[in-house]
Amino acid sequence: MRKIVLDTETTGLDPKKGHRIIEIAAIALEGRKVSKQHFHYYLDPEREVDEEAARVHGFTWDMLKGRTKFADIASSFLEFIDGAELMAHNAPFDMSFINNELRLLGYPPLNNPVVDTLKMAREMNPGKKNGLDALCSRYDIDNTHRTLHGALLDTELLAEVYFAMTRGQESLLGVDPIPAVRQPAVLRTDALRPRLQIMLPSPVELALHQQQLIDIDKASKGACLWVKLEGVA
Repeated sequence: MRKIVLDTETTGLDPKKGHRIIEIAAIALEGRKVSKQHFHYYLDPEREVDEEAARVHGFTWDMLKGRTKFADIASSFLEFIDGAELMAHNAPFDMSFINNELRLLGYPPLNNPVVDTLKMAREMNPGKKNGLDALCSRYDIDNTHRTLHGALLDTELLAEVYFAMTRGQESLLGVDPIPAVRQPAVLRTDALRPRLQIMLPSPVELALHQQQLIDIDKASKGACLWVKLEGVA
């Protein structure tokens, strides 16, 4: 069965509250390699983006107005994933949004088999952080380009994480006995995405910070570790 890794970015957390997909990406796997077959669109959600969601992925509705709508790509998306096993990190979240978009257009919900790599990671690493960044660090996967969430980059990273989590199962599964050479996931730049802004504290903010450390040190009778580390007078 074909395997497809997918991810979405959205206007918020709950499709039941009217939130919509703003970006969808899916890449097909060939054995234990990422293929060149991919599906990727930025979408006009036809509604505002929650501020908290915008801080995660960097998109506002003004940036997306006039882009392709989900209705325009629904049939091609269904064709791309037809008959495939789908894989997503926190799959219930992505599937709920995709099925909501399909419902709005009169389509039935997807019936593809779905693998939740977050659930898989939690079972393999109980009690540890299992977000995508944490897994990239654990399995030594280069994610230095991931300053903001993005569906296409995240699918590439997730594919590499999946290969790492299932490493050693090749002979058991009977696929690709020769290990594939891994390449770091590469960010596909898009002029739509804003640059990450770095804000440095002002002299006034730095002074307030130092005073706060002094107050904490006094209250704790000299036990404030930050004072010792920063050398605050």
